[in-house]
Amino acid sequence: MTTYSSGSVFKKRWKRLSHGWQGVDWLLFVLPMGITIFSSVLISSTQKYTGESGYAINHAILGMIGCGLALWIARTRYEMLLQWRWIIYVATIASLVAVMAIGTEGLGAQRWINVFGFYVQPSEFAKLGAIITLAAMLKDRDAPTLYGMGKALAITSVPWALVFLQPDLGTSLVFGAIVIGMLYWSGIHPGWLVLMVSPLVSAILFEISIPAWIFWVVAMGVVAFRSLPWWSWYSGIVAIVVNLASGKLGEVMWGVLKDYQKDRLILFLDPDKDPLGGGYHLIQSRIAIGAGELWGRGLFHGTQTQLSFIPEQHTDFIFSAVGEELGFVGGVALLLAFWLICLRLVMIAQNAKDNFGSLLAVGVLSMIVFQAVLNICMTIGLAPITGIPLPWMSYGRSALLTNFIAIGIVESVANYRFKLKF
Repeated sequence: MTTYSSGSVFKKRWKRLSHGWQGVDWLLFVLPMGITIFSSVLISSTQKYTGESGYAINHAILGMIGCGLALWIARTRYEMLLQWRWIIYVATIASLVAVMAIGTEGLGAQRWINVFGFYVQPSEFAKLGAIITLAAMLKDRDAPTLYGMGKALAITSVPWALVFLQPDLGTSLVFGAIVIGMLYWSGIHPGWLVLMVSPLVSAILFEISIPAWIFWVVAMGVVAFRSLPWWSWYSGIVAIVVNLASGKLGEVMWGVLKDYQKDRLILFLDPDKDPLGGGYHLIQSRIAIGAGELWGRGLFHGTQTQLSFIPEQHTDFIFSAVGEELGFVGGVALLLAFWLICLRLVMIAQNAKDNFGSLLAVGVLSMIVFQAVLNICMTIGLAPITGIPLPWMSYGRSALLTNFIAIGIVESVANYRFKLKF
């Protein structure tokens, strides 16, 4: 009679259960889920005396659903996205157009669609659509050329414009970060990327410092001359003219923005100019983070957090709760978790079996890094308040699901990183 040890039985059962996930990076699953659970506790703290405890429960439930989606996506071959890329792109555009037609307005913007009582924010999922479409376009040999760069920008400009017109300034900035990160990884000349963003920088410098603006204009002429040698002097002259004109164009662009968007962009420099209005969020956030000192006041013991001095703290300003209740140590621990996530994303991008998978990972990396850095910087007064959520921390159903789906796609790249042998 054949006998089996308990160890061999366990190994066989584990092998059956783990079938299809052998190449998955489990740390990349555990960290986002841990951050989500951690966030649910902090969200509960911010809502302790408001009677709105449902936010924390919803966040945890959506986190589990998102984790389940990520696990399912990890078992699906990411190459299938190549076949669906144009359908995904069209669906992305259609959803953004639908927001403008039948969307629900809130906080001065029209960003949500009511689907059976569930408010969906298509601009969040549009980031994934942009990543998939760009990765499919930049995987080819012509990607590092000016033609490839122009094609990628032309395709991305449509969803970007629709998001900007909602208006959703924060998400439109995320689109820019995704495009720049993926273009750089595809092999685009760094000088071309600098020239691409130079008009925006020129418009900002024109309003801040004329000497700095003049220096920038001249520098861009030199960059164009060095990075586009086949056009020599012509490229340098064009770059100078474009950046000179950007100063005036900056005033036009400024006029397009809503008043609350203008406040968000400039009040971080001196929030005391409007302490009871646009600067109130930032002032209270800095007070909360500073009050936490090294170890924090303890969970559910932060005075700023418990007394609701910071409006909408469970969304964009959740990091202020981390700073007040868990102090500098808690903030550093959270930053370390994000650093580990980004490290795993870089490793997966480097070890992917093809350009498409590598670019998918870099697109997700660009999205996560930009959102995390800008959100934390805006809560401590180092960046404008743009309404960008902190990944897996800020309450937001669409954003949370988007981030987990993104992780699932990258896990698929890791899971199927070995080339098929025939």
